[in-house]
Amino acid sequence: MFAHGDLWHAIDLLAERSGLSASGLARKAGLDATSLNKSKRMHPDGRERWPSTETLSKLLTAAEMDLLAFAQLVNSLSEQTDAPTGDQDQLAGEEERRAAA
Repeated sequence: MFAHGDLWHAIDLLAERSGLSASGLARKAGLDATSLNKSKRMHPDGRERWPSTETLSKLLTAAEMDLLAFAQLVNSLSEQTDAPTGDQDQLAGEEERRAAA
């Protein structure tokens, strides 16, 4: 599973890998330039705001990345945050087990 922060971090990386800022990627995707602002990632009452599937589709099209590659990016971020600091051997072992399955 992935976390709210991992998804938004992946969107930021998607923009960066496209040579754009988050607002630049939003504009390229046909969205409002402020739609990916950090201030809009949470509701005023503190609840997490998640991007819609339509928004993700537009962002991926603009960045020329498919959904599988994006999901792998999000998953890699999730795995990094799930692993305790200094426990890279355990993470490597889990990756090997997944690859073998």
